[in-house]
Amino acid sequence: MSNVTTPRKHPELTSLTLWIMTVATGLVVANLYYNQPLLEDIARTFHTSRAKAGQVSILTQMGYATGMFFLAPLADMVKRKRLMVILFAFIVLSLLITALSPSVNILIFASFFLGAASMIPQLLVPMAAHLAKPSERGKKIGVIMSGLLIGILLSRTFSGYIGEYLGWRAVYYIAAGIMLLMWLMIGIFLPEVEPDYKGTYKSLMTSLIHLVKEEPKLRLAALRGALCFACFSAFWTTIVFLLKQNFNMGSSVAGEFGLVGAFGAIAAGLMGRLSDKMDAYKLSGFTLLLILISFIIFIFSAHSIAGLIIGVIVLDMGVQATHISNQSIIFALKPEARNRINTIYMVTYFLGGSLGTFIATQLWKSYQWNGVCITGMAISVITLIIHFLNHPPAASATKPVNEPATV
Repeated sequence: MSNVTTPRKHPELTSLTLWIMTVATGLVVANLYYNQPLLEDIARTFHTSRAKAGQVSILTQMGYATGMFFLAPLADMVKRKRLMVILFAFIVLSLLITALSPSVNILIFASFFLGAASMIPQLLVPMAAHLAKPSERGKKIGVIMSGLLIGILLSRTFSGYIGEYLGWRAVYYIAAGIMLLMWLMIGIFLPEVEPDYKGTYKSLMTSLIHLVKEEPKLRLAALRGALCFACFSAFWTTIVFLLKQNFNMGSSVAGEFGLVGAFGAIAAGLMGRLSDKMDAYKLSGFTLLLILISFIIFIFSAHSIAGLIIGVIVLDMGVQATHISNQSIIFALKPEARNRINTIYMVTYFLGGSLGTFIATQLWKSYQWNGVCITGMAISVITLIIHFLNHPPAASATKPVNEPATV
């Protein structure tokens, strides 16, 4: 079995360090979403189908899930800064291969490794929690969370505009330059965190299985999160196809919807505070309902930009608020195992996103926008049913916790 030593004294989390970590989190996670507004352009470049181009997004998310599963637990065994520096090298290399890809298959291959290396936010968030003073931990994690959400949402806006005016390859050249800068900033300014875990990699990974078996609330939260992110990814993967087909609009307009989604993220942050005042399980019921409502709005808004905007706000609010609620549940389970619990939850979460992207791109070929919306509604209903069928007993219902949510 593993041997955990007495925690070492660690450096404090300064304002500069927090700022660098927040910016790095947002910019690195953006690598996962640049391709979504660009799928139409990628399909045109390689003279391939939209479904084939959609595999770029699918493999990026699958790569991220793979990186989280096999690499994130290593943060308990090796120096975190050193691990991040190595991963940044792979990110830059993957971005350059992506930009230079002579075929769609090489692009798909590079996208997988880009996703795997871009799991750095899963190291930065726990690191911020480790460095912060206990009395300020929630506040500091909240800052990192804001960076992550902004990175996710604005990545589509950035790539949409650059793709529209400079071409999709330019997006990845610019991203490689940004990652080189962040690589330098992390290497110079980020403090090192010495590992405490002295067991083997095999025992560390084996403990993930035990956590899944022993924690039913973790299993339920992971499934709920995966299904929600499947809905989220299905919409964001196909919105560019709808805008091109019904409005003759390019990738820049698809990217602008990321700005609209920022309102949903802000609202989700406000709703996340409710987890301090009400039961997280009950909160999840309300937020899951928002996702269902968003797809009802979408199916009636195939020819309405205003309707799509309203739907995006409701969808992002529901997905992000459910995510925060899920985390308030799972991080109350075993404080000593939060890094591994986060790995289990987030791997499942992004596998759900990959499934949603795959289903949506396949459905688009035969059923177009209505098929995507009906599927989103069906998944939302299934998620609600699963949620309410697993109502916790009153005596053991999850109480609000003050621990920070991590992504």
